[in-house]
Formats: sequence, C-alpha cells, structure tokens
Amino acid sequence: MKSRQNNTVVVAMSGGVDSSVAAALLVQQGYDVIGVTMNLWDYDRTGGNVNLDSGCCSVDTMDDARCVSSRLGIPHYVVSFREEFESAVTENFISEYLQGRTPNPCVRCNTFIKWGSLLTKAEQLGAEKIATGHYARSHFDDEKGRHILRCGVDGHKDQSYALWGIRQNGLAQTLFPVGQFTKAEIRAQARELGLRTAEKRESQEICFIPDNDYGRYLRKQRPELEQVDGGEIVNRDGKTVGHHQGYPFYTIGQRKGLGLTVPEPVYVTEIQAGTNRVQVGEPADLEHSGVVAESVNWVSIDEPQAEIQVQAKIRYNSPAAPARLKVIAGGGIELIFDEVQRAVTPGQSVVLYQDDLVAGGGVIKHAISRP
Repeated sequence: MKSRQNNTVVVAMSGGVDSSVAAALLVQQGYDVIGVTMNLWDYDRTGGNVNLDSGCCSVDTMDDARCVSSRLGIPHYVVSFREEFESAVTENFISEYLQGRTPNPCVRCNTFIKWGSLLTKAEQLGAEKIATGHYARSHFDDEKGRHILRCGVDGHKDQSYALWGIRQNGLAQTLFPVGQFTKAEIRAQARELGLRTAEKRESQEICFIPDNDYGRYLRKQRPELEQVDGGEIVNRDGKTVGHHQGYPFYTIGQRKGLGLTVPEPVYVTEIQAGTNRVQVGEPADLEHSGVVAESVNWVSIDEPQAEIQVQAKIRYNSPAAPARLKVIAGGGIELIFDEVQRAVTPGQSVVLYQDDLVAGGGVIKHAISRP
C-alpha cells in the first residue's frame, strides 16, 4: 500500500483498454485515482466521420471511460482542451504541410497537451502525478541524477517513440502503469476485471482525421489550397514530367497516385513548397547517409559534449539504426548512419536510443545526401 502523502493521480482515460487497465492497476496499488477524459476536437469541424465511428473524442469513447471509472469506483471528469489542441497540434499540422513537411501530431499532443495542459489540470485537482496507458517505463536514476524513459516491455507495442518531447519535470510527475506488461496481458487483466473496454479495437488513424484522409482534412481547413494545384512535377534534372494536385498532398517516398506516365517507377524525393514543385526520382534518390534535426529534447541523458553512438529511429514503425551523433550550432544534432536510410522525411521525429533507454529526440530538418 502506498503512502497517503501526495497519493492522488490523474489518469488520462481515452476510453481504450490500455488507459482503463492503467487506472485499475493504480487503484489496486492504493492510489487515489481521478479519471480524466480530454475533449480535444469535434467531428463537425474536422469532418471525415462518414461511418459514424465511435473513436477518440466521441460520445461513445467518453461513455466508455465513464463506465470504467464507475466500475473502479473513481471520479471521472471530461475536460475540454480544444483551444489548446488547436493551437499546439492542428494548426501546426496544417502549417507543416503548407511548408512541404510531414508532421507528427501525436508527438505534439503528448508534449504540449498531455504533458502540458493535463499536468496543469492535474495540479488544479490536487494531484501530484498523471498516468497514461502508454507502453513505456520511467524511473529516477540516482547515478545519472535524472528521470529516465525506457521502452515498454512489449516490443510490438512500445510507444516511447512518441514520448521524446517530455521534459524532466514531466517525467517526474508521470506513471506508466502498463509499460511493464504485454498487450495480451493487459487485455487479460481487463477481462478479469470485467471492463467493457477489454475487447475494444485500437484506432490506427490520426485521432482528428477519423477517415485517415489528411488531404480531405487540409482542403476542408484551408480551401485556399486550390491555388497550389497544377504545379510542376520535376525529375532530379529539373525537367517537367507532369503536374501535381497540390504539393501538401504528397509525402516523401510516395509512389502511387502521382499520375505520371513514365517507363520506370518513380518516387517523391523532395517537396519544394517555395517553388510549388514536387520532385521525383529513382529508389536510389531516396537513400541518405544522415539527418539534421532541430527542436531537440534530451530525455535520459545530458546533452553530449562529444560525438556519441546511438540507435536512431526516423519513423515510428522503422527499426532503430546505428548512427554517430554530434551536437551542432544552435542546439541541433547531426546524425550519420552506419548504413543509408530510406525516405528521410522533414517534419517527422528522429528518436535516439541507447539500448532500451530513450536518450532524446528532435524534428528532422533535412536529410544528408550520400557522398
């Protein structure tokens, strides 16, 4: 049984099985748990709910979280962070695409909403800590003198990639109850507890784009995007080979939907927002030796003063690749990979690991071409 001193925890309850079991585990451990469901956006503004899905921020999701809270005997609140979410996440999402970059809204949401607005709300509710259903682990390392973030035990469900933006004060106030379990174990515990979310399917799309059609979303939010329709598609020599439907609707590495008649398959290799061009090339043109990243946050280690070896992931579902890292002017980082990496995408996150420890992360500024 935990000490009663500073024993209140706010659990971010999304209405899914992971956050439901996270709350249950903390109740079992003797914490005073408060369930909070964040209302971040609505279907009327985002559109795309053609199948009337009951995904994130829907009435059904909130009802699931409320019912789980009731079964666990804990209070439950729905808190609106719509303005904060729009400012920190959706406006950034749109802005990045208009600059020819591909953003990661989940990282932004974690950094500025869950470990920003929610932390503030938790303090207002008298809680010292927050907890989420992320598959990750954290603890204080006496030798390092800092809080450490580690991968979740379940390698197939590890979510540490999306958590690199959490600062030390945020980790100090965070619990990850499910990080030491596998997904199968979490579902089994939910069944044993009789939670209605035990068999609930997982959502794979961006939460505020339920139909996963980000092009439709961008057009709905920015009708003026029609003005960039019809720009040139060029090859690596600058020769026009076609015309695009608006550069924000293309991503690095894309092959399908280009509308080109060419003898060999080509891929999007660069998005040039300033000139309204999309550049295409061969598979070899997508290979890069490294990346430069900005907006860096050092999570489990201090900023290195010399070159260090890390494993780096340039997208959520890619394996970590060995690389040499050095800090460059302005606090950014330069990574040179041991082996070339494919389709490095500006705007995406590069996350740095040392074994299962999350060293830090940043936002990819540009790729470094092969020599």
